[in-house]
Amino acid sequence: MSLLFLSLCIFFVVSVPIAVSLGLSSLLLLEINGMPLSAMAQKVFEGLNSFPLMALPFFILAGNIMMNGGISNRLINFANALVGGIRGGLGVVSILTSMLFATMSGSSSATTAAVGSTLIPAMEKKGYPKNFAAATCASSGELGSIIPPSIPMIIYGLVTNISIGSLFLAGIIPGIFIGLSLILTVVIICKIRDYAPGTSIDRGIWLRNVLTAFKESLLALLMPVIILGGIYAGIFTPTEAAAVAVIYGVIVSLFIYREMKFRDLLPILSKSAFMSSIILLIVAFASIFSHILTIEQLPQHLGRAVTQFTESPMVFLLLANLLMFFAGMFIETTGAILILAPILAPMAVQFGIDPIHFGLIMIVNISIGMVTPPVAVNLYIACEIAQIRIEQIIRPVLVFLTVLLIDLLIITYIPFLF
Repeated sequence: MSLLFLSLCIFFVVSVPIAVSLGLSSLLLLEINGMPLSAMAQKVFEGLNSFPLMALPFFILAGNIMMNGGISNRLINFANALVGGIRGGLGVVSILTSMLFATMSGSSSATTAAVGSTLIPAMEKKGYPKNFAAATCASSGELGSIIPPSIPMIIYGLVTNISIGSLFLAGIIPGIFIGLSLILTVVIICKIRDYAPGTSIDRGIWLRNVLTAFKESLLALLMPVIILGGIYAGIFTPTEAAAVAVIYGVIVSLFIYREMKFRDLLPILSKSAFMSSIILLIVAFASIFSHILTIEQLPQHLGRAVTQFTESPMVFLLLANLLMFFAGMFIETTGAILILAPILAPMAVQFGIDPIHFGLIMIVNISIGMVTPPVAVNLYIACEIAQIRIEQIIRPVLVFLTVLLIDLLIITYIPFLF
């Protein structure tokens, strides 16, 4: 078993893609143990032969349609009308828009790209430092993985055989809590550093602007209501909700907003297929990896070892959080969940921790890795938009990272708040 993880680490160090690393490590162990190699093909197929997994490419497609069909721009306009006039208004707008966009995209990186491409240049024009604008959008982009519908939650639910709908429901309040904490952080920073002072506006004019923006963005705002409302009302499953999101997005973008043309569909489908294939390859090869972990009873062995070290669920959660945070720094969200969930989730159950609560902890923790170097996908996306170097964003992002870690500890140890 040690050979499995040693080979996996070696492949990671030499920059072999995650999917290939998982496959080669599993293949190596199967060969050494004399197990039939046909088991690999069988488990890879079984890993993809899943109805709930179909939600993943549909949500990716829905997110890309929203980015190109004018839905994301209307969400930005509504958020700007609502809070754009307060101190640090555009910074607050970026976080609020990320929260709204997250209810439809399911992806942290997609949220960062969609919101950042508009708001980072807008914040720069308003006098915000480039690195602060990029750090704000990158940090709030992680909400795309926490606020449902969430692609990482779908993957975690598949790996651990936990209800995806229950995970979605569990992510709503913590996602709002994290968003509000980031908004408060932006307001405090802007006050201390005197960024973007607020503009006074007549209450009647403000209300009229909000109502106008709300009317223009109503169809965009209805999308999460349809998706999440349909799931929780039992009208359709998360997979069916993803398909509904695609159909709704196409109808609104093509025939109502008319900001997307039929000729735009092929590039959007092509981009979505490429993004989906990357994640599905990781899921496929992680299936055989998880199968080997199950055969070798690694979760049970580790559970007994940790139990001998401590019987406290609090200590276990601390150790698990440290491991997940470290893994999130080096492994992309999907890969980290597929590797760690089969190991840690059964151990959490042994310690009497609610599996839904632990799943939420893992999603929040590993999502923080999207803004934690060296991998930090969100940081690279934001830096590319802002045209700055990665080292320039580190200082402002550390403030947001501190807030996110405090949020994680609160979610971990005070679950009754949520």
